Amino acid sequence: MQTTAQLAAVRPDAETAEKAAAVLLESLGLDLSNGALADTPRRIVAAYRELLSPHTFEMTVFPNDEAYSDLVIARTIPFRSLCEHHLLPFYGNAHVGYIPGGSILGLSKLARVVEACSRGFQIQERMTVRIGDWLEDRLQPRGVGVVVEGVHTCMTARGVRAVGTSTTTMAFRGLLRESAEDRREFLDLACRGGEPV
Repeated sequence: MQTTAQLAAVRPDAETAEKAAAVLLESLGLDLSNGALADTPRRIVAAYRELLSPHTFEMTVFPNDEAYSDLVIARTIPFRSLCEHHLLPFYGNAHVGYIPGGSILGLSKLARVVEACSRGFQIQERMTVRIGDWLEDRLQPRGVGVVVEGVHTCMTARGVRAVGTSTTTMAFRGLLRESAEDRREFLDLACRGGEPV
């Protein structure tokens, strides 16, 4: 798995990518001399560059001076990513929470973690694990819970065309993995009674 720093060091070759996109489109029978399609290879490359560009941020951590020991949850954090199997988008919401230890995280950073972990060619399972690992490694909380609900266009727009289908993945660390009661409380609060939001 590439780190954000490694991804940031990658310098895409836009000219070669545009030529490759043109070859792909022409191979599929499209006429790029058509005015509406003439600039499509450039637009394809620009769209992928935007979706694949890593976002870096400073983690804002504060001492847990009040010894807060209950769940902190951010619900319905939107994300978008690209399925590495078909290069098609998937998108949805993440519900992320933790039980603080000695530190608390700036609340906006929970959304930043989701955004950072969704970048690049991705699968939902890996993204979910990365969010949990990121929080556990950098914050060292007493517990972490992550629920990701995604809609995959590789499943809804092609193949089985299962429109309306969503996929839910979960990752738990610390107390939320070890304690069924704590995990149930997280799911009730994050997902409204265990049902995805």
